[in-house]
Amino acid sequence: MKDMKYLFAYSGPLLMYLGLKWGGWWSYAFIIEAFFLLPFLELILPINTANTPEEEEETRSNLFIFDLLLYIHLPIVLGMTWMYFSTISQAGLATYELAGMTIGMGIFLGTFGINIAHELGHRNTWYELLMARLLLLPNLYLHFTNEHNLGHHKNVATPKDPSTARYGEMIYTFLPRSIFGVYKEAWELEKRRLKRLGLSSFHWKNEMIWFQLIQIAYLILVGFYFGWTIMIFAIIIGIGGIIMLESVNYIEHYGLLRNQLASGRYEPVQPHHSWNSGHSMGRIFLFELTRHSDHHYKASRKYQILRHFKESPQLPTGYPGSILMALIPPLWFSVIHKKIETK
Repeated sequence: MKDMKYLFAYSGPLLMYLGLKWGGWWSYAFIIEAFFLLPFLELILPINTANTPEEEEETRSNLFIFDLLLYIHLPIVLGMTWMYFSTISQAGLATYELAGMTIGMGIFLGTFGINIAHELGHRNTWYELLMARLLLLPNLYLHFTNEHNLGHHKNVATPKDPSTARYGEMIYTFLPRSIFGVYKEAWELEKRRLKRLGLSSFHWKNEMIWFQLIQIAYLILVGFYFGWTIMIFAIIIGIGGIIMLESVNYIEHYGLLRNQLASGRYEPVQPHHSWNSGHSMGRIFLFELTRHSDHHYKASRKYQILRHFKESPQLPTGYPGSILMALIPPLWFSVIHKKIETK
């Protein structure tokens, strides 16, 4: 019964649905939950650092219910994206309603699209990888899984990783650097893969080319079916989802670096190379993404058995609250730099 807690995560899709259906100030319901209610609850609720007993890990890892909780997000995300396009294509929406729905949808795609795709993208079955791609499509970020698995996990907490925020770097300068850096790295990774196969970068097996074509086809389909103005909004909410993801990346590795060895290589990734948050609401809402240290320590571990490490640096609050703090650089630096200096 204790695992019923993950059902709370579905309050997000429910509020997004009600916002699209009822309009008015309900258009902001999901935004309010994500960046007002959750940060407040995480300030007053106790931090949970309990781990699954080691002897129960294998059984818990193989329980289908935990996979099902992820799989359900595919029809939810795609259905909600369709509903958003259908709703805003109708006349009569006030500007404030359109703004609320659009901002909320961007946050929604980042939270329940990219985040779930991140978890499924680490799996080995073809259907889970396909679900990850489909969840990334509305975000126009199909290259994410390739770069994240082969680039970010290899180079995290080093200057080579565009997704690792540097000490003293503001979130506003990090976002464009990371977004374009990840895109460039995804192309480089694919070029190297094809070169190992003895193929040209322009070969039809180049996945990056296919990703661009699929995303363009998706936007054309949206424009053709809902109207070309709506295609612009498809781009906007996709960018919103990307900004949500990269804002999370900013706080997950801010200012943390691995030591470079005499050989020029970097020390292996350890739990202290990622910021963690044991705040219960964020753990539930993001399907344990906040136990990020263990994810990087062993990427194959499923979300339901990720562990808390005492040596991992701890964020001052949960992910939503930390993102809000990061939006005010002097406040973020004053709090997080003290933690870096004392860790």
